[in-house]
Amino acid sequence: MSRYARLEPHIPHLRRYARALVRDVEQADDLVQDCLERAMSRWHLWRPTGSLRAWLFTILHNLHVNAIAKQARRGTSLPLDTVPTPAEAPVQHDRTQVSEVVAALDQLAPEQRRVLLLVALEDFTYAEAAAITGVPIGTVMSRLARGREALRQITGQSGASGGLRRVK
Repeated sequence: MSRYARLEPHIPHLRRYARALVRDVEQADDLVQDCLERAMSRWHLWRPTGSLRAWLFTILHNLHVNAIAKQARRGTSLPLDTVPTPAEAPVQHDRTQVSEVVAALDQLAPEQRRVLLLVALEDFTYAEAAAITGVPIGTVMSRLARGREALRQITGQSGASGGLRRVK
């Protein structure tokens, strides 16, 4: 099986995770493109006995973290033609709930948000999320628990059955 054929099934998952991380379709697509380019140029580093999916998500995660650090060093800049979009009321109740969850996710610490997205949205195990983020499994579990609790508090839900086990 060719490299391209092995990478192709993972692209939708990479795009979904990237969009959840950066909240911008174009930036997310750029991040996925960079990830795929990096994977292709460093294909010799992938261990066939390991998970290709986890390896790709590790690359994507590291590229994202590096981009955040780079942006922090540069500071924020806004395009001159940026025009705020007018607020519009959601048409459906589900849209309101989704926007509330997205807004709540934006309020989480980046470390908690990343782990929550990997485990709840992308269905990675704690061990896989630990390998992707480069932290011990206990740290993943702690960040996940704190992130879930913070989401419950932000969204006004209480108890362990707050419905935040899966974000899909």
